Amino acid sequence: MSNRKQVIVITDGDEYARKTMDYLAPLFGGTCLSHLSDNPTKASSKEVMEAVKSARSDLVFVLVDDAGWHGIGAGEHILIDMYKDSTIEIIGAIAVASHTKNLEWTRFTFAIDNEGNLTANGVDKEGIPIEDVGRINGDTVYALDQIDLPIVVAIGDIGKMYGRDDIKKGSPITRKAIELILERGGNDE
Repeated sequence: MSNRKQVIVITDGDEYARKTMDYLAPLFGGTCLSHLSDNPTKASSKEVMEAVKSARSDLVFVLVDDAGWHGIGAGEHILIDMYKDSTIEIIGAIAVASHTKNLEWTRFTFAIDNEGNLTANGVDKEGIPIEDVGRINGDTVYALDQIDLPIVVAIGDIGKMYGRDDIKKGSPITRKAIELILERGGNDE
């Protein structure tokens, strides 16, 4: 078993994503660094990596967001820097869809639509399957294709998707994405 902190990256940092991840992280025995998230991310790579390393749990959820910045923005720099750090193991990512049509996209392992079904098609911001197979458009997803992660799960906008991922309902879409990552992404055993 690795001594490295295990990180799940979420490519969204707005208020809905923060509240959703603050709710879900403890259910999985993890720590959410929501206090360092924003839309766009303002924290530095150093701040985020120090927070990951000092987290009380071995599982840490990191929210990164470029708020539509084209190319590699602040959130993606953090992702790349964490990936290069030998004391951090990114076990997977939740790639959150946005309306940035074909400007930035990434390949994914699985997508989950707004009804909780796995699909080979990408999904839009509302979690509705789109024509593209195996890729998703998003604000902060470009760097995911530049690094080698065990699993990338694509979903619509966290905590939203026409209310189907509402925290009052237990955020079932985001929860399922985390379960898939933990089941297939991590654990060096």
